[in-house]
Amino acid sequence: MAASPTLRRRRLARQLLRLREDAGLTAKQAAVEAKKRAPDKSWFEAKITRIETRKQRVRDADLQVLLDIYGVTDPDEREAYRRLAREASKSGWWFGYRDILGAGTYIDLETEASRIRTYQVQHLPGLLQTEGYARTMIHAGGVADQDEVERRVEVRMVRQHILSRADAPRLWAIIDETAFRKTPPEIAAEQLRHLLDVQRPTLRVQVLPDSVGPHAGMDGSFVILDFPHDPSAVYAEQTGGSGLLIEDPEQITLYETVLDHVQAAALSVEESRDWMKRRLNQLD
Repeated sequence: MAASPTLRRRRLARQLLRLREDAGLTAKQAAVEAKKRAPDKSWFEAKITRIETRKQRVRDADLQVLLDIYGVTDPDEREAYRRLAREASKSGWWFGYRDILGAGTYIDLETEASRIRTYQVQHLPGLLQTEGYARTMIHAGGVADQDEVERRVEVRMVRQHILSRADAPRLWAIIDETAFRKTPPEIAAEQLRHLLDVQRPTLRVQVLPDSVGPHAGMDGSFVILDFPHDPSAVYAEQTGGSGLLIEDPEQITLYETVLDHVQAAALSVEESRDWMKRRLNQLD
């Protein structure tokens, strides 16, 4: 899969903010300087802010103006920023599915994660779903058009290709027992066999049994994405299938703490395998 444009945009915005702060300039001062240098004079404080918060993409001409203002003179360093901006402006692999994925921000970031930690309440993580399970969940979500169902299943299967890469992300999934009771027996059995087959040292599944009672993760499902050279992000699921991307470090720490508590309450990896085998025997 191609590199993540979303991750590149995050990185570029963060680096431009750092360059401005290192130069001792406010956003307003940077805009004034840019307006002096830019022929079209389209610079305002709001434009600087939009660029630094990823609400506006950076044109090459604008980038070079900013690099001039921030004192970046080394040709190789300037070219590295320009290359990053070009990569940030590309479309992700999921672009052909934008009618069903919308902005595709989460899936785009998932492409380059080095570690994925998730807690799921109502359903299994998309990266671990079989086609049958995915189709059942999509139907249950209210999608009636069969062509759309199949396209949604297709994109879910394409996402799973990251798990077969040489640099596959480490995946740790904690799944509430509730999620295993949501499908017909034949679909559930196939899904359980898949979960048992795919596990390896870098892909682990824990089950959170009903016997635990109230626990730290009762507010809902979420995913923590870690990257080799970029800050982590949290994707928290919301009602209606949408999600909230969280990048604030304090909020991320809170979710990591919740995950630690949920993981401690869940069955161990080996106990979870035994639980799934017992469940599979009941279904067969």
